[in-house]
Amino acid sequence: MTTLPVLAIALCAALLAPLARAATAAVPATATAAASERSSELINRDWTFTLGDPADGQAVDRDTADWRRVDLPHSFSEPYFLGTGFYVGHGWYRKQLTLPASVAGRRVSLEFDGVFQDAEIFVNGQRAGRHVGGYTGFSIDITPFATPGANLVAVRVNNEWNARVAPRAGEHVFSGGIYRNVRLVITNPIHVAWYGTFVTTPQVSDERATVRVQTEVRNDRPRAAARVALVSEVLDATGRRVASRRSERSVPAATTVTYDQTMPAIPTPRLWSPDHPHLYRMISRLYVDGRPVDRFETPFGIRSLRFTADRGFFLNGKHLYLVGANVHQDQAGWGDGVTDGAARRDVRMIKDAGFNFIRGSHYPHSPAFTQATDELGLLFWSEAPFWGIGGFGADGNWLSSAYPPDPADRPAFEASVLQQVQEMVRIHRNRPSVFLWSASNEPFFTKGEAMPAMRDFLRREVAFFHRIDPTRPVAIGGAQRGEIDKLGDVAGYNGDGATLFLDPGVPSIVSEYGSTMVDRPGEYEPGFGLMPETPDQKAKAGAAPSAPGSPTYAWRYPWRSGEALWAGFDHGSIASIEFGSMGFIDYFRLPKRQYHWYRNAYAGVPPPVWPVDGKPAQLHLAASQTVIHGTQGLDDAQLVVSVQDEAGRALSNSPDVTLTIVSGPGKFPTGRSIRFSHQSLVAIRDGQAAISFRSYFAGRSVIEASSPGLKPARIEITTTGPDPFIPGQSPLAPDQPVIAYPPVTRKAFEGDPINVTISRPTSTSGSAPGHEAPLANDDQLQTAWRAAAKDGPAFWAVDLENLYTLHWLSVILPDDRAPDFVVEISNNASDWRQVGEAKAGRKSYEFALFEPVVAARFLRIRFPAVTPDHPAALSEVRVIGKPAN
Repeated sequence: MTTLPVLAIALCAALLAPLARAATAAVPATATAAASERSSELINRDWTFTLGDPADGQAVDRDTADWRRVDLPHSFSEPYFLGTGFYVGHGWYRKQLTLPASVAGRRVSLEFDGVFQDAEIFVNGQRAGRHVGGYTGFSIDITPFATPGANLVAVRVNNEWNARVAPRAGEHVFSGGIYRNVRLVITNPIHVAWYGTFVTTPQVSDERATVRVQTEVRNDRPRAAARVALVSEVLDATGRRVASRRSERSVPAATTVTYDQTMPAIPTPRLWSPDHPHLYRMISRLYVDGRPVDRFETPFGIRSLRFTADRGFFLNGKHLYLVGANVHQDQAGWGDGVTDGAARRDVRMIKDAGFNFIRGSHYPHSPAFTQATDELGLLFWSEAPFWGIGGFGADGNWLSSAYPPDPADRPAFEASVLQQVQEMVRIHRNRPSVFLWSASNEPFFTKGEAMPAMRDFLRREVAFFHRIDPTRPVAIGGAQRGEIDKLGDVAGYNGDGATLFLDPGVPSIVSEYGSTMVDRPGEYEPGFGLMPETPDQKAKAGAAPSAPGSPTYAWRYPWRSGEALWAGFDHGSIASIEFGSMGFIDYFRLPKRQYHWYRNAYAGVPPPVWPVDGKPAQLHLAASQTVIHGTQGLDDAQLVVSVQDEAGRALSNSPDVTLTIVSGPGKFPTGRSIRFSHQSLVAIRDGQAAISFRSYFAGRSVIEASSPGLKPARIEITTTGPDPFIPGQSPLAPDQPVIAYPPVTRKAFEGDPINVTISRPTSTSGSAPGHEAPLANDDQLQTAWRAAAKDGPAFWAVDLENLYTLHWLSVILPDDRAPDFVVEISNNASDWRQVGEAKAGRKSYEFALFEPVVAARFLRIRFPAVTPDHPAALSEVRVIGKPAN
């Protein structure tokens, strides 16, 4: 086994290693089997797959010799490495399933944790069900179609944009596929329903807690009612029973009945918090005529939470300032199809940086993700997939209006959002880490005539959340435009919202700040974005203490609940590769130097020694763990290869490096080998490259890292479990090339091109009361920004939030009294380049930016000399452009 040097320890062992756990421990609570009454089996291995839409893909006699073997989780576009395009269309999955003779008279279902985004399920050639919605799980009853012995399961999936399905827009990628786990569940016809328990804690203190559980009991007998006893027990972490309750009711045939039980009070409960993530278990047992028929297990925690408008957030009665990061789910190579172990590593990395919460941007995350936030101790903001993107176009793809402009599409779209809200709440409602539901992200990126209807729907969506879960508040994420911030319980302000909404009178949080667009390694500095530019930096500092050598965090006001960095990880983006590169950890899960700044400031962990330039002599290969638990794709190992000199010192030199499976089972997203290059999206940077390795067969795998002229390195990874790898017989992973799918292109409105400045974040030298910066890019000529300065310089700037090729600039002023000004652009808001200038005396100015081709993220209008007779003011700034890629 390879010994890890200091740098590899810092980057692998401390940051990447998941807690060692048996594969069965990762199975969500819906299907924890501890008795013969309920069985659950992961069926992630050994599917066949084809892209396209053969009309008879579900047929039992279909010839699938040209289909390829895949294992789950799987994405249509695998291998995916940060391209702006992805496969859009249909794909088919098939699997042979053998059921025991004992299945007769039982209920058989398939549970999917996530399929993007329209899935039709067939069993033995017959359609068993359909689910539309890409981020929430679902259960399909296949009892009428399944038989003892051999069965064929086929799943037809498409990821085509649909005007009536949420999300209609977003800057992520939307690849299709069965990208989360699938289970076969066999129960008695009388059973606890799918995610059928709701555990709440109405009264919580250090001295005592009350626990309420609502349990949905389903009787799938077609004609016979049953007298069903439910025994609910609360177990602590040691397995000791601390409370129990028994209830008995009649459950009619083909009916679901909800049992409502309040358990005896639990004395001196162990409360859940990020510092002490204590968990309990609710065991639900069903009996008919004294005979056990089902056992269902639900992990939960005991905690209380409260948001206030004037004093921030309180957990278990104690003030807690929330310091977090936004997290997308996808990872290098595998795209959205990540393992439970990889999701757990993501949570661990954010936790290790000293953060205490994650915002799940911008859709429901997997059950494995919230299981990890529960167990490792991070609060989790869970968001509905109602999402907008700036610079949107006409309907046709994920660059469309967030809310439907066509009234005919609105009822179905709203039903899609609410369906996914209901499923998200049902799946994650027992997680103590889930402290906040969110209705949206930046839905104000909606076409103007649809804005009133969008706001009305947000109100109704929040009310729907309250009906199905009265115990948690509801946030409006991305509420800095559109007059939507007071429609929920908590306002989440992105970008310049942190500087515009001071003491807003409602509980609030900075839901996105930072947006540092840089490849690894980046600079060793924080990415606090616009927060340090808050106009009132002399206000009393918030409750969060400053770390040694860090800023005083003057923006942490007593009324502010917290702040979330954009973003935790680089992610795929239809906007541009650069737009997706705003994480403080890169796409391959290697930390940028910004990560180490936060980790030092918040967790007190000094940064590692940075790699230096030198003469490469050898490679070093390390792993997050050398044992992969199980053969069903729940676990994996993160491999990190480093370039070193002869003395073993880490170098920043980045030669091409190849990882190859020399012997044994396993695969990379590209097959049995993967090649990294500093000139490729499969990148090696700053002397390091990384990728996760999987194996769906048990056995030992030897992996070698090689580079021309350098001493190679090897490591051995052992996969445990059934399904042994047999050389010469077990199938080997085929090579999979990285395909450059065409980028998603914006469909044009009538009268195109598009103004890409509308509602983008702004910053200024100062604003006069009632004339704040966003009034210069709100698409309203009757409003205007006016500078606070009466003499001297002033400026107004906009962050386009992406690299755009700029074509045309229009500047409209309230009158003709403005002084001379210059137009400047930048990619980083610090290195500015002048691209235009204007003399005073006019109300409007036009600037052609075609030649030379101009690409930038930031645009600034700077007034060198303001006077009382010549004030600085802007009615509207319009930039016509398109993404630089």
